[in-house]
Amino acid sequence: MVKISKPSFEKVDPSFGSSFSFKSFNQENQNRNHTFWHYHPEIELVYVNGGSGKRQIGSHISYYQHGDLILIGSNLPHCGFTDSLTDNDKETVIQFSPDFLGKNFWELPEMRNIKVLLERAKKGIVFQGEDKIMIGEKIEALSSLTNYKRLLGLLDVLNMLENAKDFTLLNAEGFVLDTELEDNNRINVIFNFVKNEFKRNITLEEIANLVSLTVPAFCRYFKKTTGKTFVQFVNEYRLVHAAKLLHQKQISITDVCFESGYNNFSHFNKQFKKFTGKSPSVYRNEIKFAVS
Repeated sequence: MVKISKPSFEKVDPSFGSSFSFKSFNQENQNRNHTFWHYHPEIELVYVNGGSGKRQIGSHISYYQHGDLILIGSNLPHCGFTDSLTDNDKETVIQFSPDFLGKNFWELPEMRNIKVLLERAKKGIVFQGEDKIMIGEKIEALSSLTNYKRLLGLLDVLNMLENAKDFTLLNAEGFVLDTELEDNNRINVIFNFVKNEFKRNITLEEIANLVSLTVPAFCRYFKKTTGKTFVQFVNEYRLVHAAKLLHQKQISITDVCFESGYNNFSHFNKQFKKFTGKSPSVYRNEIKFAVS
C-alpha cells in the first residue's frame, strides 16, 4: 500500500506587528514548508539568493540554478523551491493577503499597474537577469527595516516587479483551481502522488482509482484542470528531475535515466532532447556555464 501525502491548505499568519508575513531562511534555518504541495489565498513572493531546486507552480515544472525570484498568485498550488541552502545561500519569503491594505487599495490610480501584476501572478511569474538581482537585493534589505518602512519597501518592490522586463509566465497552459474543496483536494492528492511515485510506472487505472474516478473521467478532469494530459505531466516531472540530477550529481547519464523513472535509455535521450533542445550530455556540459 502506497502512503499518500495529504493535500495541504497552508494557513499564513502575518509577522508580529505587521500586516503581512516576512520570513528569512539560511543554511541553519531551512524552509521546510515548501517540500509539500500546498496552496493558500495569500500572494507569495519568493527570492532565493543562490542555490538550486525544482519548482512546481500549477501544472508547470522546471529546474532552476543560481537562485530564483518568483511571484505566485492566490490559491495557485505550488511546491519547491530550494533543495538545500549552502553557506552563502538565502531564501526570503513574503506572503500577503490580496486585500491586506483594504479592498479598494489596488483600485487607486497609483496602484492600478500593480493590480495588473497581481492578476498576472495567478499564472506564476519568474523574474530573471538583472531584474532578479536588483529586486532580490531590495527584498533582502527589507529584513533590517522597521515594520512601517518594510511595508513601504514592499510596495516599492511590487512597483519594481511591475516594471520588470525580463520575466516568464510559468503556468502559460492555464491551471484552473476549482472553487470546490473536494476538487482542490483531488488535484493535490494527484500531484503529491506523482511527486512521491514518479520513478515507477503509474497507470491511468491506478491514479484514477486513487481519486475515485473512472479512467475517461480522470483524463477529462486532469486535462481541464492542468491543460496537460497526465502522461505529459508525469513525463515532464521526470525530465525536470533528470535535469536536476545532471546538474547536481556526478553519476552516469544511464543512471540519470533510470533514477528519473525511465527504463529505456534511447527513449529517455529522445524525450530529453525534445524537452530541452539538447541531449543529456550536451545539457550537462553547458549547464555548468549557464546563468539563470
